[in-house]
Amino acid sequence: MKRIISSAPGRTCLFGDHQDYLGLPVIACAINRKISLTAEQNDREIFVLNMVDIDEVRVIAIDAAFTTLEPRDYFASSLRVLRRYGCIPTVGYDITITGDIPINSGTSSSSALLMAWIRFLIAAFGVDDEVTPEFISKIGYESEVLEHREPGGMMDHFSIGVGNIVYINTKDPFSYKVIGAELKGLITGVSGVPKETIGLLGDLKGNALMAIDVVKQNFPDFDLYTAEIEDIDRYRNCLPDRLIPFFEAAIKNYHYTKEALKEFEKPVLDLKKIGSLMNDHHAVLRDLLKITVPRIDDMVNAALKAGAYGAKIVGSGGGGSIVVIADPKVENLVIEAILKAGAEEAYAVNVDAGVRILENIEI
Repeated sequence: MKRIISSAPGRTCLFGDHQDYLGLPVIACAINRKISLTAEQNDREIFVLNMVDIDEVRVIAIDAAFTTLEPRDYFASSLRVLRRYGCIPTVGYDITITGDIPINSGTSSSSALLMAWIRFLIAAFGVDDEVTPEFISKIGYESEVLEHREPGGMMDHFSIGVGNIVYINTKDPFSYKVIGAELKGLITGVSGVPKETIGLLGDLKGNALMAIDVVKQNFPDFDLYTAEIEDIDRYRNCLPDRLIPFFEAAIKNYHYTKEALKEFEKPVLDLKKIGSLMNDHHAVLRDLLKITVPRIDDMVNAALKAGAYGAKIVGSGGGGSIVVIADPKVENLVIEAILKAGAEEAYAVNVDAGVRILENIEI
């Protein structure tokens, strides 16, 4: 009989929200809030998933084929995907799932759960491929986005799967690189306002792609990947007014992400400069894409007033979390200010090493 414990961190997006579905780069990092999955082999040919934090139990037969999928059923979709890679469940497990990532907060609790589940299945039953951080990340992306035809990108799976601070180039040919393992003065503030993922993402993605398409029809030589902020005025006149903000946001967010990459590649991080770029990025998300809500704006403003270098909303928007960068000396003051501004939670976080197996033993 075996016991396997897998653990997957949450993530925060530092730069590049609403970019990966456009094939533009993202800078994100895994953070040390986690989902843990403890699995003990049983003799019943079923997975019994006890999700303690939400008081739910799910039972899945080990040979379940899932020819049709319920929306957002990532347990099912990952089993379906992994079968294609030679991961075939042969025995059942009783599984306890716990975590300290706030649910529906923009810090990827659902992707962390998926990645912990995938890592467990691979440890328990093997796969035909070499098990690398990139492979695990790819399985996560296929299971969540491709299998369910959802509008999201690869950021969550690669930041959780690879860990550390990672620069993700989402354009074909896809690539990523780890650009750091530590970022001092990192704070997460959770608004308590549930984020709105699928609908909001779909609308914003649709409008951004439409805007880029209209520009390309009028300027066949337009290339999003070489576009600069100065180019916005050249192209905006061919767009209907309603699409201009989405086009402008894509170009500006891309610019701030490229500038941030330059900073992360320096031997010593300039937290002030990174914070300033974070503020620029947030302004685009707030004023052009309009994905913030009053409580998020209050939290960001309070953090900056208390001495933080930068703060921005994280993820799809409509609520969720903020990420803050501050001098570690004022960390506590900033956390206090965010809480006073109405946050449900605020805490310092460290960069995490990514999804992993903590234990795999005979019992």
